[in-house]
Amino acid sequence: MKIQIVNKSPHPLPSYETIASAGMDLRAHIDTPVILKPLERKIIKTGLFIALPVGFEAQVRPRSGLAAKKGISVLNAPGTVDADYRGEIGVILVNLSQDDFEVKNGDRIAQMVIAKHERAEWDNVDKLDETERGAGGFGSTGV
Repeated sequence: MKIQIVNKSPHPLPSYETIASAGMDLRAHIDTPVILKPLERKIIKTGLFIALPVGFEAQVRPRSGLAAKKGISVLNAPGTVDADYRGEIGVILVNLSQDDFEVKNGDRIAQMVIAKHERAEWDNVDKLDETERGAGGFGSTGV
């Protein structure tokens, strides 16, 4: 699949690190380093603009290494970039650790997964089909 992209940063285009990778790393495109204090969140720009085909989205997700080692995550994960959005891709980073975290220009801050999606049409009915689970909610299928 080919996707149009404009890269206004000096950084390489997002790419897959291995043949089986689902996500591509997004890099910070900032003039000066940004300090995220504990529990603080900021939008970090990437310098990337994309044009996805209708029926696809770009999902912005946390990088597992940053989350596990530094407590840095992405709010609203996964964030969605819709097919009709043409603005710059930004990443809402949050610092869930107890220490300040510095984001520098070019740092890999999140990953992006391109995903196909369906468009739903509602079928308003009076009753739903029965299932074995039924209305069992959170934790209802076991530990």
